[in-house]
Amino acid sequence: MAREVLFIADDFGLSEAVNEGIERAYREGVLSGASLMVAGAAAADAVRRARRNPGLRVGLHLVVVEGPAVLPPERIPLLLGRDGRFPSDQVAMGFRYFFFPEARRQLEAEIAAQFAAFRDSGLTLSHVDAHKHMHLHPVVGAAAVRHAGGSGAVRVRVPEEPPAVLLRCGERVGAGAQALALWTRVLRRQVARAGLASARATFGIAWSGHFREERLLGLLPLLPEGLSEIYFHPAASRDATLAGLMPEYEHVAELAALCSERVCACLAREGIARA
Repeated sequence: MAREVLFIADDFGLSEAVNEGIERAYREGVLSGASLMVAGAAAADAVRRARRNPGLRVGLHLVVVEGPAVLPPERIPLLLGRDGRFPSDQVAMGFRYFFFPEARRQLEAEIAAQFAAFRDSGLTLSHVDAHKHMHLHPVVGAAAVRHAGGSGAVRVRVPEEPPAVLLRCGERVGAGAQALALWTRVLRRQVARAGLASARATFGIAWSGHFREERLLGLLPLLPEGLSEIYFHPAASRDATLAGLMPEYEHVAELAALCSERVCACLAREGIARA
């Protein structure tokens, strides 16, 4: 079986620096697509850039933790903090989504609103994933998959990062990585039952925010057969938004990796097709 790879950028719409980095990675590098935060501060700028780059595949980056909501706070009071944003505590939010029926009803309304906002952008929905992979939560995942299927998406990200490949890359793999690989099976079943596609493997979890060129060059020869997705967080510069939200992330280095001539040469040498 041949090897194919999708290069996807997350957080499209978070800031103009992110949007510029994504546009450059698509025009000058290997980037295949980007995942849009429809309530992001720079979402309108992201949509304009996507329209002038019609080959860029744009998906929905569903936000139900640590980020902005589409609906006003009075519509979803059980989901938002005092600042009107989703809190960053994934465990606490996960329990709330699972055990409180009213929270689940508000969650469903917000997810529907985010899909509607994407539809209102006029862009074609390519794929669906979630901020912090929150769609691994079975309630979030079920809603995301259901709306994805009804909105024309063809693919949902299943963040299954094979521990064996990470080991061959020289990474230490702990119990958390093994448990995550098992937990993703729930989401993969949800996606398959809905008739949607997913990549066989996804990379970017272990090196989130730190996917530098040398790591990408080490990974590409080890990609498994079939389709792999590799996701990044590129940006053209370190603006105030990124410095505040992700102070440790190497956004500019990730952009450089996506635009690397050595990466292009490696893909050709290894016979890996860009999907």
